[in-house]
Amino acid sequence: MSVRKAVPIAMQVSWLVLFALMISEFVTDLPGPRWATTFLPAMVTLALTVATTALQARAAAPRGEPRPPVEVDPPVTGRWSALNSPADKVPSHGTHAYGQTYAIDIVADPETGEGEAPARPAFRWIWPLFRRNREFPAFGAPLLAVADATVVKASDGQRDHLSRNSLLGLVYLLIEGTIRSYVGAHRIIGNHVILALGDGTYAAYAHAERGSLQVKAGDTVRAGQQIARCGNSGNTSEPHLHFHLMDSPDLDDARGVPFAWRGVGVPANGETFTVEEQAARS
Repeated sequence: MSVRKAVPIAMQVSWLVLFALMISEFVTDLPGPRWATTFLPAMVTLALTVATTALQARAAAPRGEPRPPVEVDPPVTGRWSALNSPADKVPSHGTHAYGQTYAIDIVADPETGEGEAPARPAFRWIWPLFRRNREFPAFGAPLLAVADATVVKASDGQRDHLSRNSLLGLVYLLIEGTIRSYVGAHRIIGNHVILALGDGTYAAYAHAERGSLQVKAGDTVRAGQQIARCGNSGNTSEPHLHFHLMDSPDLDDARGVPFAWRGVGVPANGETFTVEEQAARS
């Protein structure tokens, strides 16, 4: 086993040991000096956590000139807005880890007015602390295959949690996200689908709705085919789609690949775009 694989496993084990020791301290007096039962394990855990973060960032960082953008179909239809876009900065999410150097988040942003879909709820500083997913127009929206492809991974057993779009909700999200990162990439991306597009390129769809996947590993899909629905699973503040291309189906090994959506390009942060259904299925 390589060092890059062994260190994250050691980190996860060290956190389990540390939590067990902390709980034991409340229940009984552990034998030995306090530095050996608490301080030393905490320092080892911290060192392994820092090493894991550094190794993941180093392994996923692009080498040499970036590949030309791979043009694919949009993964949604309707009117959406972009967040954390690679059109504004790279890496778009502040890290190269999990192959998300050129990742993008999008939220449904329908036109408001009589007969239109409800507007996306705004961020609130105080109240409500959390919102139900059905209040967000993105929740349950179809997610479409961006190209003819083969399904490599498909998982949708994680729950869709309440939104975190308030100040206290975001604080909770930061704590929750840290814990999720210790468990592994699958807890960060939530329910997901990974497609093999060919030529060593893979498309990742993250945060799908629980129980919504219409494909399984080994299936072949056509461009425009519905593969899942947008959800709020994993490390998320509200229902949205996280999408990126990468050069490996293994999130711990992958490097990001630039993309462009046909007819849309790469929308910048806050930019809205509309995809007609027939355009996405052409």
